[in-house]
Amino acid sequence: MASPVALVPTMGALHSGHEALLEMARALGKTVVASLFVNPTQFAEGEDFESYPRDRDRDLAIFKQRGVDAVFAPPVDEMYPSGGSMLVDPGPIGDLLEGRQRPGHFRGVTTIVTKLFALIRPDLAMFGEKDAQQLVVVRHLVRDLMLDVEIVGVPTVREPDGLAFSSRNIYMSAPERRAASVLYRSLSRAEELWNEEERDGEALRSAVRDCVAREPLVELEYVSVADPEDLFELDTAGERAIVSVAARVGRTRLIDSITLTSRADAGEEP
Repeated sequence: MASPVALVPTMGALHSGHEALLEMARALGKTVVASLFVNPTQFAEGEDFESYPRDRDRDLAIFKQRGVDAVFAPPVDEMYPSGGSMLVDPGPIGDLLEGRQRPGHFRGVTTIVTKLFALIRPDLAMFGEKDAQQLVVVRHLVRDLMLDVEIVGVPTVREPDGLAFSSRNIYMSAPERRAASVLYRSLSRAEELWNEEERDGEALRSAVRDCVAREPLVELEYVSVADPEDLFELDTAGERAIVSVAARVGRTRLIDSITLTSRADAGEEP
């Protein structure tokens, strides 16, 4: 494969957000590799592993349309052979936020990402900024294990009302889908306050909670205003902060995030 090799890890059920990852990979890489693998170790007991949307033929058609050079779509027993028990522990950062709600989730993420990096040997790997904690965890993984891969964060792609594209959006009914747009409105409210020089972490969190509370179909699980490096909650924000939300809309669990950056610090990587 011609270098640089750009990897786009996916679990399939591709949407416009994935296409943005593929577009970035095509712009930065000589060879684009996409993985297509629904990773069982990042689903907790009772989550939607069995029902997770799968459409292999459609996904492969999108990869072809987007000029992907190779698709890696292994069976589960190839990635997790019988008797294999080694997992990659993400450390304390994996127990925060999503890790608290979904114990073991990030251990599954760091394990499969490490395996993909070992097998494909990419120079670059694309990850969406919507999954802010995942992006931070993967950057820690690469740094701490001294892996020779550049992690590229790709901006969130949104529908016209602001809802971030997600493979799980198809689970929602029409009323739930309309209600779900409150997540982006709540993040936008935090951004408005930030632009008005609000730096109190609890004030920003409270603004998000108040906004979501106006939508009865949405049950907020958490709101976070955290340091972009370690995801610890901020009492007082400095130049940068990640605002994250997780909520349930009917049976659908959604996450979203934005990165807040002061004007003086704009343009730097989170």
